[in-house]
Amino acid sequence: MHGDGTKSVITTADPSARLFELTRVCALKGRPPTGVDRVCLAYLRGVVDDSRPAFGLARTKLGYVLVNKEGMRKVLARLEGREPWGDSDWISRLTRDADNSRRETEADLRRMCIARCSPSFLGRMLRKHLPAGTVYINVDHANFPERVLKAVKGVPDGKVAIFLHDTIPLDFAELEVVRPETEFKSMFERTRIYADVILTNSEVSKQDITRHMTKAGAMPPVVAAHLGIEGDLFQIVDNEPKLVPSPYFVSVGTISPRKNYNVLLDLWEEMASEQPPETLPHLVIAGRRGWKSEDLFARLDSSPLMGVCVHEFNRLDDAALGNLVAGAAGLLFPSCAEGFGLPPVEAAAAGVPVVCNELPVMREVLGEYPIYANVTDSYSWIQAIRKLAEADQLARGADGRPKTRFEAPSWEAHFNTVLRVT
Repeated sequence: MHGDGTKSVITTADPSARLFELTRVCALKGRPPTGVDRVCLAYLRGVVDDSRPAFGLARTKLGYVLVNKEGMRKVLARLEGREPWGDSDWISRLTRDADNSRRETEADLRRMCIARCSPSFLGRMLRKHLPAGTVYINVDHANFPERVLKAVKGVPDGKVAIFLHDTIPLDFAELEVVRPETEFKSMFERTRIYADVILTNSEVSKQDITRHMTKAGAMPPVVAAHLGIEGDLFQIVDNEPKLVPSPYFVSVGTISPRKNYNVLLDLWEEMASEQPPETLPHLVIAGRRGWKSEDLFARLDSSPLMGVCVHEFNRLDDAALGNLVAGAAGLLFPSCAEGFGLPPVEAAAAGVPVVCNELPVMREVLGEYPIYANVTDSYSWIQAIRKLAEADQLARGADGRPKTRFEAPSWEAHFNTVLRVT
């Protein structure tokens, strides 16, 4: 426990190592990354590139594996497509796991690891291979049982740093996956008890975390740092096929209740009631289908506007998504709650206009760059959409790129903050 709550953040005066949680990031093989996945990848790069010693921990079907920094580099090279994943081994074939992707990933982890163990021997493995003062960093909560936290604390002077992205499962439980509040509360309490520092993405998230966690008692310090944006994430690629004609608007994110895609369909249906659908700007929804949205899925599948002025793409690769966003007349973001909100920040960094719901975190991160409109104010949304559609070509320079860009936060600045305290 944290006693009187006056514990200071972790310092890095000694050359202690970092232990990075790899479980979720290794599961990215063969699927496009979500927002949290991209944060995990950025942290993997940041920890690998930093001068301090580093190790990676992953939970597999047969227990835990520990890799050194060279092993982490190999994992990153495979995830980035610079090196191929290996074949499944005899151990993975014995598990009869139907997921071939997982079999190959876990086989590679076993080949490159410096140690592996069954769950009951995790503490012994970490004590044997990790130096005193090692700081465990978990960004994704994929491998976050008490067993792991106790094992890390069993290393002499072992420390724990947990990244909490938001408190949405506590504030909007009805919009999240099944049983989110119960599961999140358990994770939240484990964080309060075992973490030496909490990392988060915005001052809004920091305030929310503090508001909820102090109800249970003393808590560790919270360090907020805006997420970084890759400068070339969204760009126009000449040889990339155009998915829809201009002008069009794009909305990026998992199709789930919190993202408020019903609001966008309402807007397009309202506009279609006033003019022929063929004359409307196009709406592109880019994201995989998520949870608790069967009515929305049915609405998308049956809408007469689908394929005419409304389009859905569920599995775009980075190049196609980047080209799509870079060429849009605007990015629409009617989400009802965010801890940070990567899509509008990334779009703004590419100079793409943004229309978004009036959320405090959007004000914190994007300032006056977006057009803000409450999701209950359809008139303001439609006016903004029509204005941006008309101005689409004028807003672009001779090279087809927008003229005005938002100065986005960088990963370098983010890690200058968080790696000082982990």
